[in-house]
Amino acid sequence: MGRMTTPDRPSYSADAEVVELCSELIRFDTTNYGNGKSKGERGAAEYVAAKLDEVGIESTIYESEPGRATLVAHWEGEDQSADPLLVHGHLDVVPADPKDWKVDPFAGEIFDGCVWGRGAVDMKDFDAMVLSVVRARQRAGVKPRRPVRLVFTADEEAGGVYGAQWLIDNHPETVADCTEGIGEVGGFSVTVKDDLRLYLIETAEKGMDWMRLKARGTAGHGSMINSDNAVTNLVEAVTRIGGHEWPLRITPTVREFLKTLEDVLGVELDPEDMTETLSKLGSFSRMFGATIRNTANPTMLNAGYKVNVIPGEAEAHIDGRFLPGFEDEFHATIDELLGDKVTRESVVTDIALETEFSGGLVEAMKACLLAEDPQSRTAPLLMSGGTDAKSWSRLGVRCFGFVPLQLPPDLDFMGMFHGIDERVPTASLEFGSRVLDQFFDKA
Repeated sequence: MGRMTTPDRPSYSADAEVVELCSELIRFDTTNYGNGKSKGERGAAEYVAAKLDEVGIESTIYESEPGRATLVAHWEGEDQSADPLLVHGHLDVVPADPKDWKVDPFAGEIFDGCVWGRGAVDMKDFDAMVLSVVRARQRAGVKPRRPVRLVFTADEEAGGVYGAQWLIDNHPETVADCTEGIGEVGGFSVTVKDDLRLYLIETAEKGMDWMRLKARGTAGHGSMINSDNAVTNLVEAVTRIGGHEWPLRITPTVREFLKTLEDVLGVELDPEDMTETLSKLGSFSRMFGATIRNTANPTMLNAGYKVNVIPGEAEAHIDGRFLPGFEDEFHATIDELLGDKVTRESVVTDIALETEFSGGLVEAMKACLLAEDPQSRTAPLLMSGGTDAKSWSRLGVRCFGFVPLQLPPDLDFMGMFHGIDERVPTASLEFGSRVLDQFFDKA
């Protein structure tokens, strides 16, 4: 545990606190229900501020609404003339129903070699890793190579309207001098052959359009024949959208990922036939399958107020995600599937992102992963969801998903995101802290 460098460099344990910090962060119920409804991130933000203050790093907490807190701190680097590196993590989590879990999702329990609870992988694990490394280095007097801007945001799980988006609209100066950044989701390992692990670094993510569909019809008595039923009109459109088979689209990021996978496996993969490829990726195949096509999933329905009354209006919500470069195709297809009796409006929209898998930051990630895991290879990842990187990119920040975790091959890691019994191995947290520690020397 920890690391010892050159004789003139103090020794310290970058991973000493990470498990405890992760557990404590989970105990803050920062549930984000969407539509502006949340239990608030203020308590967790104050906790982070206190942990930074203990080691001499001052921070500022900004509130977009009461309780919706985002923290910003500046960590001085050896080369103060270099552009600051943005390191961002969010403090909010999606809801969790305790009756579905083996444990209290907000107790932060530690057993079976894991930290359990809502946020364990999305993304209080990274928040804890960053805090553990920063605190250890500060105590030892070891600065990062370049300045680091630490940002812990609110509202990422609902599009960042009260978090990252609000910050860049109201206080852009807090991150405007950053040119590169790291945050969720990439950096985790996928075991693809024997003990060879492929670490996936996010360089792209799908855009999103969360849509509200509205169908109008003729209201009337439930006992009458009605050929203009709003519920029927809506459900038919929702069924068409939910059942649509979107065409395969291979982006530059996915193409490079497939090339790396071919090299690792020693086989040729047909980019036009993903069946064999998906079979080799285990639980990761669910996310990867969503990175080779647009998606639109019905998620909510609302209609009527009494069983014997045909309502004049019905609503549904669709979670739409489009690949970089395919936004126009996505919306044209949705409009065709809706038909002429249903309309759509966007509730939350955001851009798709894609950057090259190259440059000094990428090389630093590769080197640090290889130092901790000699059986590692790296590849770019197109993420099926979205992150706060979309907001930072509007200020010109080039973002990567880099939450380094060496994972057991049998862990359904992708099932942890927004799933029940969310947990992260303690060994993975410690591994990630050691990688990040080295990363701050090289980035």
